[in-house]
Amino acid sequence: MYEIRFPNLGIVLSNVKDGFMIGNFEIRFYGIIIALGFIMAYFMIASEAKRTNQDTELYLDFMLWLVVPAILGARIYYVLFSLDDYIKEGQSLGQTIKGMLNIRGGGLAIYGGVIAGIITIIIFSKVRKVKTMLMFDTISMGVLVGQIIGRWGNFFNREAFGAYTDSLFAMAIPADWFGGKNYLVNKVNSGIITQEMIDNVTLFDGKEFLQMHPTFLYESVWNLILLIVIFSYRRHKRFDGEMFGLYIWGYGLGRVWIEGLRTDSLMLPFANFKVSQLLAALCVVGASIYIILNRMKYQKQEK
Repeated sequence: MYEIRFPNLGIVLSNVKDGFMIGNFEIRFYGIIIALGFIMAYFMIASEAKRTNQDTELYLDFMLWLVVPAILGARIYYVLFSLDDYIKEGQSLGQTIKGMLNIRGGGLAIYGGVIAGIITIIIFSKVRKVKTMLMFDTISMGVLVGQIIGRWGNFFNREAFGAYTDSLFAMAIPADWFGGKNYLVNKVNSGIITQEMIDNVTLFDGKEFLQMHPTFLYESVWNLILLIVIFSYRRHKRFDGEMFGLYIWGYGLGRVWIEGLRTDSLMLPFANFKVSQLLAALCVVGASIYIILNRMKYQKQEK
């Protein structure tokens, strides 16, 4: 039940649990990884702040400001586009609110966290009277580090995966993890488990496995490549805000195609379209315009 395989790579992970117990209290690896992402993000941000002669303590204060808004933003975004999962006929208002607040039950959307982070930076920079766009540049690589690490929380939760595939990087999860093959048939209507996955159940050591795109892995690797690009370019930036613009452009570009593979995407309530895919496309367009206009302005100033 706890196996995760990458059959076409010959990788077998035999005992991947999603948490552990300390007494009667369960510790989830997802939470540990998110916390680790925050910590490593700060180290990257502090390094960039030091390189650009900024006060590293300022960014420690900012990270403390950021924790609660980022989690709330990620949760609110998820709940807003999953209202049917929380507002149910016959359920009391108290039960509905409790379900919406139950983060331990899963449900955080990275775009909500990023949006909350942007708002927090704007407010924080105004309060501390520092350059807003310079702050955006400084935190860009830290955000990527946090995302690279944070996506592995989805690995332990067996979530944020894509449709069926038998490609080189296909990931296989035991059907028992989801309740067994017969139970899965009833979950097809949720959209997360597809009929194609069930039709292509694979046997390993006599056990039934579902195969899918490990989209969490794709995004983690994409963000690593983007981090390397921005890290290499940072000494050549032409205006404050350019590195952040590159982050928004690069992340949006990757998310457009990765989101297209996922089966658990949040959908627009008034159209059969993936919210994050649309937002990612808008980010690419918006960041492109922002970078082009500011580079044109920079070139005029250089003449």
